[in-house]
This record gives sequence, structure tokens and C-alpha cells, in this order.
Amino acid sequence: MTSKPLNVSTFRRDFLASFVVFLVAIPLSLGIAVASGAPVAAGLIAAVVGGVVAGLIGGSPLQVSGPAAGLTVIVAELVQTYGWRATCTITLLGGLLQVALGAGKVARTALAVSPAVVHGMLAGVGVVLVLAQVHVLLGGSPQQSALANLGELPGQLAAPNTHPALLGALTVLVLLFWSRLPSTGPLRLIPGPLPAIALATLTAWSLGWDVRRVELPDSLFGGWDTPAVPEGPPIGIVGAVLSVALVAAVESLLCSVAVDRRRPAGVPRADLDRDLLGQGAGNAVSGFLGGLPIAGVIVRSTANIEAGARSRTSAVLHGVWVLVLALSCGPAIEQVPLPALAALLVVLGVRLIDTARIRDLRHHREAPAYFATLVGVVVLGLGEGVLVGIAVMGVLALRRLTRLSVRAEHLVPEPDDGPVPIRTHVVVEGTLTFLGVPKVTRLLHEVPPGASVDLDLNVDFMDHAAFDAIHQWRLAHERQGGRVDIDEVHEAWYERAVTGDMSSPRKSPPSARWWAPWANRRRRSEEELDAPEVSPAAVLLDGVREYHGRTARLVRPIMAELAMEQKPQHLFITCVDSRIVPNIITASGPGDLFINRNVGALVPRYGSRTRDDSVAATVEYATNVLDIRTITVCGHSNCGAMAALLAGGTEVEHLSGLSRWLKHGNHSLARFLATDPSGEDAPPLTRLCKINVMQQLDNLLTYPWLRKRVESGEIELVGLYLDLQSANVEILDRATGAFMPVPDDAPPARTVT
Repeated sequence: MTSKPLNVSTFRRDFLASFVVFLVAIPLSLGIAVASGAPVAAGLIAAVVGGVVAGLIGGSPLQVSGPAAGLTVIVAELVQTYGWRATCTITLLGGLLQVALGAGKVARTALAVSPAVVHGMLAGVGVVLVLAQVHVLLGGSPQQSALANLGELPGQLAAPNTHPALLGALTVLVLLFWSRLPSTGPLRLIPGPLPAIALATLTAWSLGWDVRRVELPDSLFGGWDTPAVPEGPPIGIVGAVLSVALVAAVESLLCSVAVDRRRPAGVPRADLDRDLLGQGAGNAVSGFLGGLPIAGVIVRSTANIEAGARSRTSAVLHGVWVLVLALSCGPAIEQVPLPALAALLVVLGVRLIDTARIRDLRHHREAPAYFATLVGVVVLGLGEGVLVGIAVMGVLALRRLTRLSVRAEHLVPEPDDGPVPIRTHVVVEGTLTFLGVPKVTRLLHEVPPGASVDLDLNVDFMDHAAFDAIHQWRLAHERQGGRVDIDEVHEAWYERAVTGDMSSPRKSPPSARWWAPWANRRRRSEEELDAPEVSPAAVLLDGVREYHGRTARLVRPIMAELAMEQKPQHLFITCVDSRIVPNIITASGPGDLFINRNVGALVPRYGSRTRDDSVAATVEYATNVLDIRTITVCGHSNCGAMAALLAGGTEVEHLSGLSRWLKHGNHSLARFLATDPSGEDAPPLTRLCKINVMQQLDNLLTYPWLRKRVESGEIELVGLYLDLQSANVEILDRATGAFMPVPDDAPPARTVT
């Protein structure tokens, strides 16, 4: 991966951003070193190496590396087991292992670990960190385990040491106050940890309080010695190296992916393999020099982006500033009280327990793995807790693979219908293996003899045991005078299974009606065209009857689930044009989209003189009540509203309501007129239709409360354009201002800021 040549503007941004990251890194590095049981200087060494080495070599230009809270528990256990110098050797070996993994191009493999396990691990580390540092905050000493810390906590709370407790409370209050400052205020340029630690240090010094303070060696590398060989069982040492390497790698790669999603325009995408090489080189150097293990850190990386960084120069410079401070300001650092650092780590540990993740994981039914990992890390230890989480995730995955839904509807004829046999509709959905045979056969044997059965096998896999059970039941049922009709999609496949022909079948085109019950309504036969004209209402009612006959039974389960509460994931703003069907172009179903349709897909600007609250009300309800995180504006070709704008509104001037509404499109028209069309082959109407999408996204950002949430990353804005003739959908690329085909490997949304 190559970076763009550094220019003066970029360097100025990076230079200023490096100071912000430096101010964040100092207190965090000191606190993490203290919490790990390592020398305080080890945190500063790791911050320097993380900035300079990982910053120069790493593959994510805006990611900042350094000592990470997620590694605190591992390092503390290693220091207790092997000693500090041996822990440095383990860090060095872990770095070399990361280099080997990066050279082997396996970085993306590390991302295969379930986010439920990763976030559960981080939450468990947060709990362990809080339980340990609360004792330091209150003037005591942490115990050997999280459970021991929990057991001693009531006694510590009952008899706290006054001065450390007051300093810790002061630090927490400043951090909370700083987080609530306006995002655009000048004070927010200063990261919260700096004033919190500075005020606590000044208070302890001015009042002469007797509290434990940071202790530094005579120089940053004072007393340095070569790392020692760990003594102990080889299996344990290998496990320690793997733990440091893999946990640091996964945390760094997840941070890199998160940073990549928020990178500004013009910043190249992250190279994950190169990033792993950079992290490995950094850990090898940090371990050799006597520093803590390093990883990509989301707190420092986020501060780097928000401070305006545009290249890796910011991360490198922040490491240089840490080195300068450590070499020249040792006496000032030694005035920092340990209870203030403990309070900082308590707040950091609480933030590791990200409750928003729990909601997302519950939506995907992966919360059990999260809580299992969390409890395992707290009770058993980091490595054991992660293994517990992976085991639970494996059980959940196996359960999904064997999940089977079987249901039946018995249609009993009316007494006046005569001797019509009972008709039963049986639907089997999921993965049908021998484990599901009892469930299926139990229901099939409840079908009355002689009944006609519609059997829908909506399965993605069926093993021989399941096939044989269904086939034998079908033969027995037909011998008793019944009839079994398998749905047309699976009939040919079923017949091939009966004959034993398991060769790869030729792909046949899908049924013309697979995508909607009304797919063929536009293509009527000659007989239908010659028939007497049918009223539109009758056609609509025919469609309702067809829905009841074919589709209602298929969507009934999900509609029953959504009956009392809607849980859409996206707000979709588009035109009222009858040719646009949002559910088709987004492959979504009931409950997925919260849709606002209006003429031209327009979004009135905040404070517009031509007032209309309909769209604003939709956006407010979607984001504040339904907690939707993605807003999409979808335009289309040959839009009548845009054509009216191009014509100056003369075509609709006799329609007063429509004329007033189209005034909300004047900004799109002005933007179109101000755009240079040279070099573009697209007709004027097509260009206006695409510009309108960009303008409506900008109109959304005129609402202050929405812009604030977009800039903080809580809400993503997406621009789409549907070409009606080709039926292709394009996505707006904010970096270039152009609409591009949706790549197969692209994320589903691009944030517009």
C-alpha cells in the first residue's frame, strides 16, 4: 500500500492531531502499566514504539497503536507467573509470531472470531479492570483474582482511605463532565483524561495529600537488561505467546476495520496483512526494550481521526512527543497520583462493557456467547473465558445448522362441499438431517389418511436418513388413498433423489413468478387482451385473492412476530413512482424497511420557508423511537418531478399543492446548474436525478440534531440510484461524488458527512 505524497496542508493537520493523541496516550499508558503490574516506564516505552514502529510499518494510516486495556489481564497474569523480564520475552516472541502471520497473509482469518466472543472478552476485561482498580482508587491494593477483588470490595467500600477516594472521585467527575461538553466547543479539542489527571495531580500537590504516586527510573531506559527466558512448562509458555499474539492481533485488526469505516475522503484503505506485520514488529521491539505489548487502540485512533489526521505522520509524531516528554519531564510525571490513574482505568473499563453491543448481539441471537465469555473471563481467566465463549458460539452455530421448522395447516371442507377430502399444507424449513427426522415424522403421521398433502420442502440440506423417512411416509400415505404434492421447486430434485441420481443438476432458469405473485400481470395473453376490460379495482382484488392463496401462508409466521412491534433496520426515502419497489431492489422483506415515499424523494431543509413536517416527522420517529441507524435516499432515472424542475415548473403550475412541494427541489436544480457538465455523456435529466440524491442527503444534514448523530457515527447516510431500464442500482461514493456499481465485497453503506 502506498501513501500519497505529504503536502503542507496534510502535515499541518497531522502535526496538530499528533498533539491531541499524545495528550490521550500519556495518562492511558501510565494507567495501563500500573494496572498490569509492570514498571511504569514500560507503558511509555510501548507508547513510543507503538507510535513510531507500528505507525511507520502498519497498514492502517490513521490507526494509533500502544498499550491496550484489553491486554491488561494477560500481562498481569504473565508478570505474576513468570516475572517482568520473562514477560518481555513473551511479548517479543508474540510479536515475531504476528510478523509470521502477517507474512502468511492470514490477517482476515483472525476476523473469523465471532464479534460476540471478542466483545464478551473485552467486557470481561473491563469487569476485571474495574474490580481491581476500584481498590486502588479507594486507597487499597488489588487482590490476585477478580473474584477475590469482588469478595474484598464490601470491606474496602466500608472503610475507604479518604484522600485517594477523593482524588478518584474528582477524576471521574472531570471525565464525566468533559464527555458532556458540546462537541464543537474549544474545550473538546483537549482530551478528557488530560485535565482529569492534571487537576487530580494539582490537587494532591497543593494540599500535600499523602497518596501513592508514579515512580519512574532515573531515565526511560534506566536499568535496562536483556529479556529473560521464561521458566516453566513449555506448554504454558507457548500458550502465553499465543495469547499475547492472537489477542493483540484480533484487537488490532478489529480496530483497523473500525477506523477504516470512518476514514475521511482521500485516505487509502487499510492493508490488514501489512497492519499485522506492523503490530508484530512493534511488539518485538517493545518486548526487547522492556515495554508492554501493543495493539491498535480505538480510543487513540478515534481521537486521531476527530483531530483531523490524514496520514500516518500523526501516529509517528505522537510517539516522538511521548519520548520527548518521558526524557525531559520525569519529575512532573512522578507527581501523578495512582488513585487518579486508577479512576481513569475504572472509567475505561466501564466503557469496555459496551451495552449497545448487547442489543445488536441479541438481535442476531448471539448474546449467550457474549455473556458466557464475559463470565468465563471474570471467573476462570482470559484464555479459559475465550475458550468458553468459542464453545458456546460453536453450540449456537450447530443449533442453527440443525434448526428445523415444521408446521401444518389442515383445510377442512364445508359440509355443503360434498365428499371433498381434507387438504393439508405441510411446510418444512431449515436444515433437515437425521436429528430432525422424529420431529418431521411425528407431524406427518398426524396427517389424516386419504388427505391431499401439499409438501413444501424449503430446506437447504437434506441427508439420506431424512429423505428416506419422508419418501417412505409418502409411499405409505399414497397406498392409503392419499395424495402428496411436493412444491414445484423441489419436485425435480426429489425425483432425482428417488432414482439415486446425485450428479450436479443443470441449472434451470427460476420460475417467472419467484420474485412476486404479480410478476406476470403486465404480460397478458392475446385471449386476455381480447376479453372485456376489467376494472382496476377488480384487478386489485384478484391480487388480494392471489395473495391469500399463495403468499399469506408463507409470510404469516414473520407477520405474527411483527404484529405487536415493528423493528426495521433502515429508513428508506424514495419517490412515489410506481416503478420503484424498495423491497425488491434491497432484497428485504416485511419489517426490514421503514419507508417514506414522496414526489421526487425530497427532504425539506431545516427551517424551510415552504414548511412541511411530514419527512422530518418520519426521520424523527425512525431515529428516536425505532432507533434506526441507516437512512437511505434512493433516486431513479426518468423522474417526473425532476423533469418538472428542468421545465421550470410550467407543467405543474396549475397544480398548486404539487408546485409548492417541488420548491423543495430548487436546491437540487441550483446545484445542477452550477455543475460543469463537460466530460459527462449522461443526459441532463439523468444528471439532475443523481444530483438530487446528493442534495437530499445534504438537506438531511441541515437538521442539527441529525448532523450531530451522523458526525458521531451513530447514523449512516446512504445514496442510491436506480436505473429503470437496466434495473441496476448504484451507490453514491462520497470520495468521488460519483455513483458506482455496488461491489461484491463492499460494505453495505457509506457514511456521508
